[in-house]
Parts: sequence; C-alpha cells; structure tokens
Amino acid sequence: MKTFAFEISVKTREYLDIQDLTDQIAQQSLNSKIKDGLINIQTLHTTTAIILNENEPLLLQDFKNNLERTAPKDIQYKHDDFSQRTVNMCDDECQNGHSHCKALHLSSNICINLIDSKLQLGTWQRILFIELDRPRTRKIQIQIIGQ
Repeated sequence: MKTFAFEISVKTREYLDIQDLTDQIAQQSLNSKIKDGLINIQTLHTTTAIILNENEPLLLQDFKNNLERTAPKDIQYKHDDFSQRTVNMCDDECQNGHSHCKALHLSSNICINLIDSKLQLGTWQRILFIELDRPRTRKIQIQIIGQ
C-alpha cells in the first residue's frame, strides 16, 4: 500500500465562488504513480465545501441561489454577535454566521475511486470547490491511498 499527498491553494474571487478542481487533481493522480486506490479531497476550512456535481453555468447559479435561500446573509446569527461571542475569534474576524450555516448542508470532503490511474467520474461529474465566505486564499488537501 502506498500513499501520495499534495495540497492545492485556491484563490477565491468572490462570495459563493465555485471553482472546478477536476483537471488539476486528475493530473496529480497520474503523477502519484498509484494505479488503483482511493483519493480523498478535503478542504481545510469551515466556510468552504467540496462537492461532486455538474459544472454547468446555469446550474452553478441555481446552487448559489439555493445556498442563499438556505442561510441568507441578511438575517441575524448569534455567531456574528461579537459582544457575546468569546471563542474562536481572530484579529480580522468578520460576521460570517451565514457561511457556517451554508457549510452545514455541504461536505468538507469527498472520496473518489482511482482505477488504472484515472478518477472514476460519471459523465458530467466534476470536483467543485465552493467558497461560502469572502474571497481569499484557501487550502485543499488531497491524499491518494492504493497500489
């Protein structure tokens, strides 16, 4: 059994930015020299998500609209009340309760089969990274386990 790990940095452009990571991950899986196994893709942030879905522009807009209806930006969240919240605070803390609530409905990782050094994806399946908060640089870790 072998393992191969790597990290991807993604510079997000906007709130609810959706970026396709499929080609980059597929290329790295070839570089891994692992022929058959599993590949786990995991975001390192609580206000981002990794999903397996179709990369079609109108559908991506539907995703954004759905997420906004699920946890709207314009309602009050206890997480955003800095006069009461005392934990997990940082110097550049922002009001992002809506981002965390959106993440609650999504996945922080996905696992995909790797057969003959190829990601096993359906016809339209793509690996999509979703920014649920503000634009910035984000990290995704990938680990391949197999032989």
